[in-house]
Amino acid sequence: MSNPERTIPVYRSLAEIPAGFGPAVASIGNFDGVHLGHQEILSAVVREARELAFRSVAITFDPHPERFLRPSRSFQLLTPMDERIRLLAATGIDAVLVLTFEAALCNLTAEEFVREIVVGAMGIRSLHEGGSFRFGHQAQAGVNELKEFGALFGFAVHVHAPVHVRGLEVSSSAIRKLIAEGDMRRARWMLGRPFAMRGTEARGRGIGSRLLVPTVNMTPYAELLPAFGVYVTRLTVAGRCFEAVTNVGNRPTFGELSFAVESHLLDFEPLDIDEQTPIDLEFLFRLRGEKKWPSPEALKAQIFKDVAKAKRYFRLAN
Repeated sequence: MSNPERTIPVYRSLAEIPAGFGPAVASIGNFDGVHLGHQEILSAVVREARELAFRSVAITFDPHPERFLRPSRSFQLLTPMDERIRLLAATGIDAVLVLTFEAALCNLTAEEFVREIVVGAMGIRSLHEGGSFRFGHQAQAGVNELKEFGALFGFAVHVHAPVHVRGLEVSSSAIRKLIAEGDMRRARWMLGRPFAMRGTEARGRGIGSRLLVPTVNMTPYAELLPAFGVYVTRLTVAGRCFEAVTNVGNRPTFGELSFAVESHLLDFEPLDIDEQTPIDLEFLFRLRGEKKWPSPEALKAQIFKDVAKAKRYFRLAN
């Protein structure tokens, strides 16, 4: 991926798209995680758009269709929308269109979706999709129908085969499963980077305060987190990157059962931080599962072991 902090236009509705936006090359999808499969497709979009001097666009949805269609089901994302847009921008595309997934959009037939959005609003001349792509009311159409519409409306369709890493087929659902199990190594293979969450420091610190202790508690996080346990992590705050050990869980040893994502920084230095300072927490490796220890002293002894293992991990990784 290119510049991870690159800024591009983000359109939140069809009404925001400038007149004469096209011609464009695009891909349509949820892009949750912006994993290696997504990156391969979007690289092809960018490459073709540059060759033709067209715009390159990613079209995505908010909320995720799963949340709209099955609201009673708990569904957590790999990447909240702001992070998804940041990662999409890093692929080199020129713009993102975020379509609100609601009844009006959901009820469009496949042909209406193509005619009104793909051709009418976006002026798309070429589409790149994975083989499992579905669209239209009740997901009535797939890539074969998309090719037929392409022939009818005048745009090319490129279907990409699944990406495999070390024998594993890359998909958002597979990555969610790995993270829910605490398998950060295989998740990293599929994402092409460590799984991360972005948040802020939980304790009520005023503007201009300082982080003076080597422990950071993250604010509550609504999306997917790894299985309860202790992890080797890397934490970036106020432009500084720290090696860390992070506990995800309920701290049962103290009988509180109060959920927290708490990181102990191994190479800590005091730094300026306020309640808006973004914190990026990358999960690198799972050391162990969560356990209730017989006493705080036993937990403390285990923490020393966890820290020693984490330091060894970073020593070998460097």
